[in-house]
Amino acid sequence: MTSTLRKLPRLNSPTLHQLPNGLTIIAEQMPVEAVNLNLWIKVGSAVESDAINGMAHFLEHMIFKGTERLASGEFERRIEERGAVTNAATSQDYTHYYITTAPKDFAELAPLQIDVVTNASIPDNAFERERLVVLEEIRRSEDNPQRRTFRRAMETAFDELPYRRAVLGPESVIAELKPQQMRDFHTSWYQPQSITAVAVGNLPVEELIATVAEGFTKATKTPHFPLPTRHSPLNPESPFTEIVRREFVDESLQQARLVMLWRVPGIVQLDRTYGLDVLAGILGHGRTSRLVRDLREERGLVSSISVSNMSNHLQGTFYISAKCAVENLGEVEDAIAQHIRTVQTELVTESEIARVRRRVANRFIFGNETPSDRSGLYGYYQSLVGDLEPAFNYPDHIQSQDATDLMQAAKEYLSPDAYGVVVVKP
Repeated sequence: MTSTLRKLPRLNSPTLHQLPNGLTIIAEQMPVEAVNLNLWIKVGSAVESDAINGMAHFLEHMIFKGTERLASGEFERRIEERGAVTNAATSQDYTHYYITTAPKDFAELAPLQIDVVTNASIPDNAFERERLVVLEEIRRSEDNPQRRTFRRAMETAFDELPYRRAVLGPESVIAELKPQQMRDFHTSWYQPQSITAVAVGNLPVEELIATVAEGFTKATKTPHFPLPTRHSPLNPESPFTEIVRREFVDESLQQARLVMLWRVPGIVQLDRTYGLDVLAGILGHGRTSRLVRDLREERGLVSSISVSNMSNHLQGTFYISAKCAVENLGEVEDAIAQHIRTVQTELVTESEIARVRRRVANRFIFGNETPSDRSGLYGYYQSLVGDLEPAFNYPDHIQSQDATDLMQAAKEYLSPDAYGVVVVKP
């Protein structure tokens, strides 16, 4: 079944095609001399039990170690000799693999990428070698003060949900994983019904779909079966009812770090995330945003401050992070809480909302310029929301947020008296 998603004249008009085995293909011709194939697998560290935390990321490394048809290193060699590029990334909620090729090379290289992702052989000796690489990546991550602070913040943000854990997993778990556990994990989760294949670039849509469909038909040997269920059903956690404070000492730092966070709706409640996105812009994006102007430009209390509304699938975090001198920590936290109080009690000005709207609209247009931009956008929304519409309508949703909506979102989700806070002192 194929449908073209067209309602209004707009930048994008991808075609959605579903194979009988459950695989979703999205294709769009774009007049840029490249083609990007992005394979989104709806599996990340959030599906892991604590006993295999880090498996999804470790598997991402092992995908490139060969299949029955392709020896280890052969995929990269063939990609590189055509001047194409490949990469991959693992998150809490998804893993994706992509290649960008010249249009003339797409029919030859796309099936190779499909083969390595669906038929990874995960040989024992390569597994042991790659384990050392992953352990080194974990150590490097632990050596990074910014990542350490973020990890502590996530452990504070969530008590139960898997988002509290690092995607890379702990060294102790990675050290014990067995190749067969990974083969089972790959067989269980890397199935057509959890994959969205997005092809965008300068070839006819029919040709893009046919190349991808044929690649998967040849690559998929085993009949698919129901996807595994999670170890326990997951529900969003309740908002904080008080200030939950955790303090650390990190001697590698020059300045203190302050993180304040709130539990907010995730992508499963997408319509509730837009107001928080706008509030993040008003509070912390750009020099004229409230926190930057007040705390950095005018009062000089912080050297940097940023705000983001981070949306995981099930639940997000509204995240404010600042660097400042130790003696300013209390004043900075109080000032941020006061700014939160203000957006709950006073309507945001029209000019502030207009600034965020312009910024979002521009970033959306700039973020749609290359085949890889678009395939990333389509893959993300189709994988996590099961719908492409938000990929086109994001600016419209932001445009529709008015001052009353923003006040309501602040009242509902951001309390100045109940939040998580992580302080790291040098």
